Amino acid sequence: MNKTDLNKIDLNKIDLSKTDLNKNDLNKNDLNKNDAEKEAAARASLRFIQSGQVVGLGTGSTAAYFIRLLAEKVKNGLRVRGIPTSVRSKELAESLGIPLTTLDECQEIDVTVDGADEVDPELRLIKGGGGALLREKIIASATKNLVIVADVSKRVPVLGKFPLPVEVIQFAQALVAKRIANLGAEVRLRRASDRNPFVTDEHNHILDCHFGEIRDADVLARHLSDMPGVVEHGLFIGMASTVLLANGSDIMELHR
Repeated sequence: MNKTDLNKIDLNKIDLSKTDLNKNDLNKNDLNKNDAEKEAAARASLRFIQSGQVVGLGTGSTAAYFIRLLAEKVKNGLRVRGIPTSVRSKELAESLGIPLTTLDECQEIDVTVDGADEVDPELRLIKGGGGALLREKIIASATKNLVIVADVSKRVPVLGKFPLPVEVIQFAQALVAKRIANLGAEVRLRRASDRNPFVTDEHNHILDCHFGEIRDADVLARHLSDMPGVVEHGLFIGMASTVLLANGSDIMELHR
C-alpha cells in the first residue's frame, strides 16, 4: 500500500467490533477452549467407571460435564449408583436419570470423579471454589480411587494462588477469621450474588483465605483442622489417586 492509499483511509469508518482482534471475541474463544478442555478431561475419566460400581459425583463445572457424560452411559446400559457431593450435583444427576444412593446405605465408594481449583506436583489439591468442600472431602475419604479432572491451568508448582476456602460455623466466624489472619492470610467472607453471606449445604459460611504461596500445605492443614470452629478446609492432601489435565485435545495423566 502506497502513501496515497494510506491517505484515503478514514479510520473513523473502520468497525473495530468486526475485526479478529475484538476483545469480546477473544474472551469467547478462551471460554470455549476452557469448556472444551473441561469436557475432554471429564470424558477421559469415564474409563475408570465400570458397571456395578458406586460412583462419587463431584461438584463444579468440570464435574457437571462428567455427570452428563455418565448419564449417557447409564442410558446405554451402564449400571452404577451415584453419591452426589452437593445438592446441585444431586439435582443434576436426578434430572438425567442416574440412580443415586447415600452414605447411609453405602460407606464404600469405588471411584469418585471431581474437579479441583489447584493441583500441585504431589497431587495435593485446593478445592471448594464451588462451596461443596465438606461433602467433597467426606466422599473423597470414603473413596478407593479419587480421579480429579481439570484443565491444565489448574496445575501449579505451589498451592496458594487460588484462595483457600475454609468452612466455619457461623457462631465462630469472627474468631476463626482472626485466627486465620494471624497465620498470615487475607481473609474474606464469601458472599452470594445477592451480597448476603454464602451458605453451604450444611448451613455454614465460607472464609476465602488468601495465603499466597503455601510452602508447607501439610502443616497449614493441621493448624486449620485443629482450630475450633473450623468445620473443614479446602486442602485435600494424600487423597487424589489420579489427575487428568486437559491441554487442548491432549490429556495429561498424573498419578500419586
